[in-house]
Amino acid sequence: MYSTVFKIFILVFGLTASCYSQDFSTLWQGHYSYNDIIDVVSGEHKIYAAAQNAVFRYDTQTNELTTITSVEGLSGEQITTIYYSELYQYVLIGYETGLIEVYSETENSVLSVVDILDKVNITPVNKRINHFFEHEGQIYISTDYGISVYDLERLEFGDTYFIGTGGSQVTVKQVSILNNEIYVACLDNNGIKKADLSNPNLIDYQQWQTVIIGNYYTMNTINNRVYSVRDNKVLYEINGASINTLFTLPLLPLDADMSASNLIYSTTTAIYVYDENLQLVKSFQPTEEFDSNFTSATSLDDSIYIGTEAFGVLSNAISTVGEYVEIKPNGPLFNETFRLNAESGVVWSSFGDYTEALVPGPLRSRGLSYYRNEAWESIPYESVFGAKNLSQIAVNPFIQNQVFVSSFQDGLLELNDYEPTILYDETNSGLESLVLPGSPNFRSLRVSATAFDRNGLLWSLSSLLFEPLKSYDPISGNWKSYDFSSIIQDAIRDEFGYFDIAIDNNGTKWIGGYKNGLYVFNETISNTPLRNISTEEQGLPVPRVNAVAIDNRNQLWVGMFTGLRVLYNTSGFYEDANPTLSSIIILENGIAKELLEGETITDIKVDGSNNKWVGTVDSGVFYFSPDGQTTIYHFTKDNSPLPSNRINDISIDGGNGIVYIATTKGLLSFKAGGSKTGSTLEDAFVYPNPVRPEYNILGFNDLNDINKGIKVSGLTERVNIKITDIEGNLVAEAQSNVNLRSSNTSYNFAIDGGTAIWNGKNLGNNVVRTGVYLILISDLDSFETKVLKVLIVR
Repeated sequence: MYSTVFKIFILVFGLTASCYSQDFSTLWQGHYSYNDIIDVVSGEHKIYAAAQNAVFRYDTQTNELTTITSVEGLSGEQITTIYYSELYQYVLIGYETGLIEVYSETENSVLSVVDILDKVNITPVNKRINHFFEHEGQIYISTDYGISVYDLERLEFGDTYFIGTGGSQVTVKQVSILNNEIYVACLDNNGIKKADLSNPNLIDYQQWQTVIIGNYYTMNTINNRVYSVRDNKVLYEINGASINTLFTLPLLPLDADMSASNLIYSTTTAIYVYDENLQLVKSFQPTEEFDSNFTSATSLDDSIYIGTEAFGVLSNAISTVGEYVEIKPNGPLFNETFRLNAESGVVWSSFGDYTEALVPGPLRSRGLSYYRNEAWESIPYESVFGAKNLSQIAVNPFIQNQVFVSSFQDGLLELNDYEPTILYDETNSGLESLVLPGSPNFRSLRVSATAFDRNGLLWSLSSLLFEPLKSYDPISGNWKSYDFSSIIQDAIRDEFGYFDIAIDNNGTKWIGGYKNGLYVFNETISNTPLRNISTEEQGLPVPRVNAVAIDNRNQLWVGMFTGLRVLYNTSGFYEDANPTLSSIIILENGIAKELLEGETITDIKVDGSNNKWVGTVDSGVFYFSPDGQTTIYHFTKDNSPLPSNRINDISIDGGNGIVYIATTKGLLSFKAGGSKTGSTLEDAFVYPNPVRPEYNILGFNDLNDINKGIKVSGLTERVNIKITDIEGNLVAEAQSNVNLRSSNTSYNFAIDGGTAIWNGKNLGNNVVRTGVYLILISDLDSFETKVLKVLIVR
């Protein structure tokens, strides 16, 4: 069936604005939350559930869970409704924006239908997709402007019906069809409308009859009858032109679903299952264990499947009610990851935030999530001692499994072995609450940026204080505070707060502030340890610094509200009478321009090869060479699985080079491959080994695909590697910082930080023969050597 449809689609491609989305599953992985369910539908022993911007399938016979996300081709936008067509084996996904996506079960592909999204005569606020109804191969799409018809056989749009007065746009919540008549539930006091489907002129609003005025939210047919719920929560039976009152529901339903012989109404506090005679069969409510609002429900094989806001999908038997069973894919608590830390190999994610003006609003009572052993686990808000707006995460490099999370309202949370152990605030630490004149009882400990130094001290910044910089020794328990009053004379008005902190090899703290630019502090400097760069003459066009990062050459990269700057000589900062930040000038189409000019930078991270990952407010993620002259990647929601171009945070797992990217709509990871370097070659190894024919990794040309190739990991910072056959003939050679994997040169063998990749070709660009090959590694600084062997079977 699908191949035929596909051929027809090619023929009519020019008639409808659609395209197939890419599958990025080889290098990308989605880490979406499936706790908050928007809609759930059933069909063919399967349940489909839509979370905020991802979908999962649950096989009721095998209990298998399958996710469909932006990595598989979804847009990552806000989902409003879904529908499953058993006849065509399509999942239809409707969005807030008017976008519709058609996921084919048979082809595992996504077709994006953008006709409504791109329609210029409909305002964007009216394009929301509310409901899908299938009838004889046609999908009737309820929207905030009216009704559109989509042909599932031909995969193209038919007519659109504007059925308001004078052909105006009205909000349609649901439609249903009975005896070749279409019934429509409308808002804006447009009531219930109906029309004869055999009428060839339904685009004329005058062909639609108003049965009754009012605001109606549902429309369903069962047992040859039509039912609708009005805004007064009353369920009505529509019989031709007459309306019969049946009963009143406790709450207005969020969803009405027809499943087999059941009509199911979903409210926030209960699910009501009715039979074909509108007799209540069973109702379901939240329990103490699963205390959450309901959103939707469907039934299949005598089981109810309930969408919730906090527990994914809950399942229960209808005839013999038992305990709820929780159904959802593994994922973090929320999609809105605010801050990340993957430095220890465990990925920590926080979900509190603050405004761009550094105000903790709204206050968010959310816990934490962490990813280890390829699974997400969560710490609920009830376990974090009431700490709200949890944000920056610092992992202690000297004490295993000790983590500190700043709260931009309540202080600093310490965790040990994944358990919250103490919340530091003004009563038990050196942290302070800001003081508002005239409000002696006001309390707010706005801790934002945190970082560990080489001595194991944790440094933190608190907003709206004269002594915002604090150090804490986890071993001794000692706190110290450092005065910024030489720059800040009014703690409330002179500086709103601090976005980021980086600590260099000399122990100097580089701090990004809101109003006074770049703060620089080193407590070992006797003469003016606190200084700042804040003027355009010093290379800072605006005094707001959002991100700072020290690279592998001890250079400081500064992300501003409008652009990017670099301080090349950090070691000589205190000796320089006029330290100045520099812009990076690149050539674009032969024209000199400033790198990231005008871009609002949100984060900067440095990988094992000294390449730079830069997040922005609305342009996605950039990946630059060490000097910024070469753009290796520029990921946006248009060319990658990113669900949003607004980047909150970036963190890199140095052990494997995986880059974690937090957007406002979800967290993803990218297998970049640039792992950090080691201090010796002791742990160097080669993989896969042996290289078998079925690996299919030999002879490829793109070394950036780390799923292919033969990898050598555990390298030091400066190495030379030779590969020879067993007779000593040179096959390939690479050197750190020379044969760069990210360069434009088509190398067969290249090094990226602590990892080298070889495509299995020799110096003549031919794939090598079956045999044992020697890998000779030499450290160019320490002269340490190591020999590895790899077996290649072709």
